[in-house]
Amino acid sequence: MTYQSFDLTIDNKIAHIVLNRPDKRNALAADFWAELPKAVRNIDECAKARVIVISSTGPIFCAGIDISMLAGGVAGGHDKNHPAYGAAFLTKVKYLQDTFSSLEQCRIPVLIAVQGGCYGAGVDMITAADMRYCTEDAFFTITEIDVGMTADVGTFPRILNHLPEGIARELAYTGRKMDAVEAKGHGLVNNIYKKQDDMLSGVMEIAGMIASKSPLAVMGCKKSITYGRDHNTKDALNQIATWNASFLNPTEMMEAMQARAQKRPGQFEDLPKLEK
Repeated sequence: MTYQSFDLTIDNKIAHIVLNRPDKRNALAADFWAELPKAVRNIDECAKARVIVISSTGPIFCAGIDISMLAGGVAGGHDKNHPAYGAAFLTKVKYLQDTFSSLEQCRIPVLIAVQGGCYGAGVDMITAADMRYCTEDAFFTITEIDVGMTADVGTFPRILNHLPEGIARELAYTGRKMDAVEAKGHGLVNNIYKKQDDMLSGVMEIAGMIASKSPLAVMGCKKSITYGRDHNTKDALNQIATWNASFLNPTEMMEAMQARAQKRPGQFEDLPKLEK
């Protein structure tokens, strides 16, 4: 399947999504918002890969939402005083939110590699991923404040999982740029690389390590970490106990231990395809 807003390849159980509009600074146009969740869910539901890596082309990772998306207004062309404005606006925003929620909701890890600038909706996207990596020249900025709006596609519910509240508020209120060193210092990114090629090589190495593990165990980790982040300790302990009671697989455990002892790659089953 081909896509207009990005290129997709799958190799060695790793799906690589590459934003491909460098002439537009990889601004997220209408096609992207429909195509990304479709691609992610297809990869996940059909068990086509064990890891997803998202990167981009050119000097800028993502310039945010393409302004052409706003040409007809954010509420289907309805005027603010139109009775249907609020309902139309809500429908549109939930549609956009769903695009990035697909990254958080899928069963497999999502890694994002950022070079250069990451603006606005680009920040919405990266905060929904499992891990983030960047180049030395990368920076992150919540630019919505500079156009008189509040970011509403995912930044605020998620960025507090990665940054101290005061720093998140400062970025949101000022629109200032956070550079790579500061982002790593606060834990927004896992690692910094000198150049984009070095970053992609490093991220693919990490993705390969994840893909070599039991997909069922990795899925359990993703589900349990996300659940634990959003719930109290008592509920999270109950969730992981229930998860293992339901999904712990002795065959996968034995294979993992034997592969480690024999110093060979493990032979694990892919996640089951999800029935439509």
